Amino acid sequence: MARESNVIQCNTMQYKKQTLHLAAAEERFGTRLKKDLIKYRGLYLLFIPIVIYYVVFHYVPMYGLIISFKDFSPATGILGSQWAGLKHFKSFLSSPYFGRVFMNTINISFWSLAGGFPAPILLALLINEVRGIRYKKLVQTVSYIPHFISLVVVVGMIKTFTADGGFLNNLLTAMHITTGEDMLNVKEYFVPIYVISGIWQGVGWGTIIYLAALSSISQDLYEAAEIDGAGRWQQTIRITLPCLMPTIVMLLILQIGGLMNVGYEKIILMYNPLTYETADVISSFVYRKGLLEASYSYSSAVGLFNSVINFFLLITANYISKKCGESAIW
Repeated sequence: MARESNVIQCNTMQYKKQTLHLAAAEERFGTRLKKDLIKYRGLYLLFIPIVIYYVVFHYVPMYGLIISFKDFSPATGILGSQWAGLKHFKSFLSSPYFGRVFMNTINISFWSLAGGFPAPILLALLINEVRGIRYKKLVQTVSYIPHFISLVVVVGMIKTFTADGGFLNNLLTAMHITTGEDMLNVKEYFVPIYVISGIWQGVGWGTIIYLAALSSISQDLYEAAEIDGAGRWQQTIRITLPCLMPTIVMLLILQIGGLMNVGYEKIILMYNPLTYETADVISSFVYRKGLLEASYSYSSAVGLFNSVINFFLLITANYISKKCGESAIW
């Protein structure tokens, strides 16, 4: 009995110590948080509009996802519309268009990621090797400009260059690559045109983050490697890329998480009935069903289906990155 009593007393004392330790930790956290809010109040005030933006435009609209499970009617409203369950999801999955838009989305997303993701990294590495300050600024400025050109103007340029008699079309015809026909009317050309023009438009803007990461690498590492006889190529492989890897992995995970989000704006501006077979994607399908045909519940269900796939891709990419010992978002 005495032994059991001693054990109970020991357990009680340990519990009291743990409770006191947790209380002290909570108090320290509260004190630190209060001091942090006072010290960096300016930064927190700047952060408030960002929080409001995401709450108002990203979280509050999620309430509207309910219409995916209803036969929504604007006259009766979201809550007043009749419940439909998984009717619209089943309708989309059994639709003859499902296979086409799903595979087209995967195809365009994959090639956009394969070509568009490494391009800013390579350009940032090349710009980082430039020693002339003026020339470096010139290259950066020229590469940034396409990002600020209106998408409508970009597509107009694409149509002009690839039309019958256009500069690019004539050049490729002279090289016996095309037949001279309007390239945007040929389904096989749509994906290459979309991906290449996307790389041209976004490669310069994408280098900003990588150039910022490159500027944070200590020059002492390069000096030590140079003393050891390492050339520029070896320094890039042994120092630059390993230091860039956390940034690369983080951005890759985020891009994989949005793999299915092929923007409908550029697709709609570029495609036509002749290229639907390779150009029609989930987002353009949602646009036609939701806005042109007013099938709000159906288009909402398709959009939710797309978002769920993106969510699982994000989780999977983050899990694989963590298991491989690389950086992860969480």
